Amino acid sequence: MMKLLVNPADDRVVGAHMVGPEAGEIIQGIGVAMNAGATKTHFDQTIGIHPTAAEEFVTLREPRSN
Repeated sequence: MMKLLVNPADDRVVGAHMVGPEAGEIIQGIGVAMNAGATKTHFDQTIGIHPTAAEEFVTLREPRSN
């Protein structure tokens, strides 16, 4: 289970949630990206490393409002 929180005004990733065994390692990298000002477009332009759980963060495509 994972999600990215994106500010629609400027496309910046402002939060991330993940539940799973690799969550600590993966969220650490997401934190660095957020601190550097990463946008959802940056995530979308990144090639995922397959097969990994982390690749899901760069393949999230459908926005949800809830």
